[in-house]
Amino acid sequence: MCYSIPMQKRGISDADLRKMVADYMENGFLENIIDMFRHDSSLYRLVGTLIQDERVRVRIGVTAMIEDLRRLDAEHVTEAVPGLIGALEHDEPFVRGDAANLLGIIGDSAALPFLRDAADRDENPNVRLLAKEALNDIAGEKS
Repeated sequence: MCYSIPMQKRGISDADLRKMVADYMENGFLENIIDMFRHDSSLYRLVGTLIQDERVRVRIGVTAMIEDLRRLDAEHVTEAVPGLIGALEHDEPFVRGDAANLLGIIGDSAALPFLRDAADRDENPNVRLLAKEALNDIAGEKS
């Protein structure tokens, strides 16, 4: 597959992209997905919705992917931040917790006010804990 043309410009819908990426994740093709993201940074907009997938293997794959991309594509990985900030408001605590965790991994200070809010106000103690850990991760990077 040629990755030089961004997926958006190929006429592939976000829903189809999410399904394709999630299915690849579930089937263990993490390296392929990482390569896709490195060649088309517009895909970072999908991260906030990928962590909403019901399949645990997909959500674990997204975390592993972001950990690798933080190192391999630091210039673009922050493009996932807006979608993850939005996911901090999701109905499901596992999504909010995953979003907080990923924001901590990415380490972008733009997420700080949203993580502080989650750490102080989220109804779920696990989400509050993950938000506090993400705040500490970001603070550790900035010092």
